[in-house]
Amino acid sequence: MDGITPGRTGYRPRARAWNVERLAGLGFALLCLGFAVGFLLYPTYPNYDSYYSLLWGRELLDGRLPVFEGFRVPTEHPLAIAAGVVLAVLPEDVGDRLWVGMCLASFLWLVWGIYQLGREAFTPLVGLVAGVLLLTRFDFAFLAARGYIDVPYMALVVWAAVLEARRSRRGTAPLVLLGLAGLLRPEAWLLAGLYWLWQAWRAGWGARVLGALLVGAPPLIWFGVDWLVTGDPLFSLHYTSSSAEELGRQRTLAELPSAVPGFFVKLVKLPVALAAGVGLVAAALLAPRRMALPLALFLAGLGTFTAIGVAGLSVIERYLIVSALALLVFAAVAVGGFELLAPGARGRRAWAIGSLILVLAGAGFTATRLNLTRLEGELRFRGDAHAALEDLLAQPAVAAGLRCGRLSLPNHKLVPDARWIAGLDHGQVRARAQRDWRGQRRGVWVVVTSRYAIFKHAWTNPADRAAVQLPPVGWPRVAVTPYYTAYARC
Repeated sequence: MDGITPGRTGYRPRARAWNVERLAGLGFALLCLGFAVGFLLYPTYPNYDSYYSLLWGRELLDGRLPVFEGFRVPTEHPLAIAAGVVLAVLPEDVGDRLWVGMCLASFLWLVWGIYQLGREAFTPLVGLVAGVLLLTRFDFAFLAARGYIDVPYMALVVWAAVLEARRSRRGTAPLVLLGLAGLLRPEAWLLAGLYWLWQAWRAGWGARVLGALLVGAPPLIWFGVDWLVTGDPLFSLHYTSSSAEELGRQRTLAELPSAVPGFFVKLVKLPVALAAGVGLVAAALLAPRRMALPLALFLAGLGTFTAIGVAGLSVIERYLIVSALALLVFAAVAVGGFELLAPGARGRRAWAIGSLILVLAGAGFTATRLNLTRLEGELRFRGDAHAALEDLLAQPAVAAGLRCGRLSLPNHKLVPDARWIAGLDHGQVRARAQRDWRGQRRGVWVVVTSRYAIFKHAWTNPADRAAVQLPPVGWPRVAVTPYYTAYARC
């Protein structure tokens, strides 16, 4: 029992914890270095939604109200707009790259947060395994490389859980983090409300009032932004609901139970989802109190996802990411949870050997199926396509055409990128998939020419696929880049 601290819910090793924590710290330092090198070698740019946050920030800096309505315009997020204001002060080719850098830094913070959550709830080894599992779910890192706000949202929620794990009913600090998360995604309003109810039960009246203010501030700020810009304090709810219906992303309450398992498999992959089930049972048997916070995180994420579906908003797998992160922690328990058993306990050695075999098999399975060439190609395409669009819009003949009329693009996907690069207003760019383009007589008409780029940037409604890609009759071709061709007429 030397070096082991017995607890009411299991055993937490002390003698080896420092070694695991040192390994985790060294690995995290190398990870940060690798991400910094990758950020420089493979320049990527914000996704569609994030570019709009930058554009709205620039409109505010210009003394104008942002335009929240339009063809496939995304829903606004107040904290993202605030970040857009800060970054829009910088040159265009710096602000958008720093947005991606911010999201990559948030992902690293998320990885460290998952490690800390597993460490605080169970053991340092469980935390280390959870962090490694997150890194091997490449879809999460790819969200960061494309500048999705889901990444800082996840980081804020996880660190709120870490702070609560370190001191139960901590109150203010977790509520501040959840409040910031609530300015990125409204699901955090429910998380903050549930947490306030939990911690307020034993808090004084001062703490209760402060907590209530922190819980109420994010929705009030969101409603206020919508009201100031559109006159409708519930604009985001109404707009998102109508967009979800148009894009076919709504699910009925009866459809949600059948959709959730498939979404989890897409997010964490089937072997990890199965391991999470095993880890959940193991944690319930060996450390029921320690599992409370990861389990609460899982159930809260599932509850907010259900609320989204009931509200008629978009139902996609990304909105289950908080619950998916909790599953990674429980999957880590299935691998490293043998440390919850006392040394010499029946089954501990067999569990450890089985975990080692499982890790080696998983590493071999991943190594034989991981297509790094495809991943590198995807990253390079995003940088090269952005550079090609910049080059196209900088051509003198294109600039002259833009002074004569609108910029016409195949569909909505390139609209925010082009507006950001060329400094164009909302009314100066149109997507031909919007179906009001046929009367255009002058301006600039861009056609996507690379097959892969067509799939990414010009794929649209079946009825318009050919029409939106045909150059206009009589318009001279004025510029060509590897991915795009421009026609202009004044």
